[in-house]
Amino acid sequence: MEDQPLSRMRRRAFQRNCRESREERAGAVRLYLVALCMAIAAFVMAPALCADGGPPTLAIGASAPDFCLPGIDGQTHCLKDYAASKVLVVVFTCNHCPTAQLYESRIKQLAEDYGDRGVALVAIEPNSPKSVLLSEMGYTDVSDSFEDMKIRAAYRHFNFPYLYDGETQMVSRAYGPTATPHLFIFDFERKLRYEGRVDNNPREPLVSVRDTRNALDALLADKPVPVEKTPSVGCSTKWLSKETNKQKELAQIESAPVDVKLASADDLKSLRKNHTGKLLLIDMWATWCGPCVEEFPEFETMYRMYGHRKFDLVTVSANYPDEKEGVLAALKTQHATSQNLLLGSTDIYALMAAFDPDWNAAVPYTMLIRPDGEVVFKRQGTVDPLELRRLILANLVDDDYIGHQAYWKSHSEK
Repeated sequence: MEDQPLSRMRRRAFQRNCRESREERAGAVRLYLVALCMAIAAFVMAPALCADGGPPTLAIGASAPDFCLPGIDGQTHCLKDYAASKVLVVVFTCNHCPTAQLYESRIKQLAEDYGDRGVALVAIEPNSPKSVLLSEMGYTDVSDSFEDMKIRAAYRHFNFPYLYDGETQMVSRAYGPTATPHLFIFDFERKLRYEGRVDNNPREPLVSVRDTRNALDALLADKPVPVEKTPSVGCSTKWLSKETNKQKELAQIESAPVDVKLASADDLKSLRKNHTGKLLLIDMWATWCGPCVEEFPEFETMYRMYGHRKFDLVTVSANYPDEKEGVLAALKTQHATSQNLLLGSTDIYALMAAFDPDWNAAVPYTMLIRPDGEVVFKRQGTVDPLELRRLILANLVDDDYIGHQAYWKSHSEK
């Protein structure tokens, strides 16, 4: 028989191992339950997402969410910096949206009219530039990046702080702007008293209700805001979750066919007269011209921005016809999906003169022609892309957004 003391020792060791095993399993179960409870709590307490992936809009009566964001002035602006103001207006707006553009003057006027009455106005750009499609930039000269914000603010002489939240969108998600522009007005205790539109019509001559001014006047008079919440019409906020849309757009561009055709003298004469019914941009270039190749992507970008409107781009290569293979290869490298022409004979000077007798035959050479044949831009040498985009916008007809051409035309003439 087994020695009794040894048997007891083994039995006790077995019992101890069983007890430790049960305790380990119980501990693991407790950790799992704690993690599960935390996950459920986080899910319940997290704000629900809207259909477009954005958060819900801040509720009337809620406290102003804190922020500290970089401004175009090189300073960091925080909520606490405006503590002395009786009323705080937080405007979510952007560069690329045509509705936001038409409201720029009215927002500037709000800042001017109420600035000495104890009202602080701060604008925040909420969009991720990586989520703005090229096809969504058909009404703008710049996108929504921080550097582009500086360009727009300088061009339009903004008289209010313009802050950037497109990198993380943490502040924007706390406020929940649905479109640009979207305003949030807070009282002295920084409780939300109004959220929504500036007024009831993007076309300023048609405005009949000035909601923001009504709210500000009421708060400054210590009276209830007459209408606390209104819908905000404009371009939807470009949340980070929309970045995949831009990747799909680029993939579609890169998969589109690219071609080049030989052009005769008659073709070039017709091109100059512009029978397209559209605003026509012509880029005369050559594969052996360094500046031409360097600026070529800018023209294709403009085509992708404005091409869904009454705008077209034609590139004309000054190479010889027997260099067509090399020209086509260069065009494919640039994914040049616009109409592409190549001088159709070795008598290149006669062909160039057929297009424009005043052209000295040097490239690059750029021309912008209205549908009636009027030349509104002609440049020997490289172009300033920003200048050219603004000219395009100032000469594009109001095909689907009345008032937009006037916005750009008035500023291009200054």
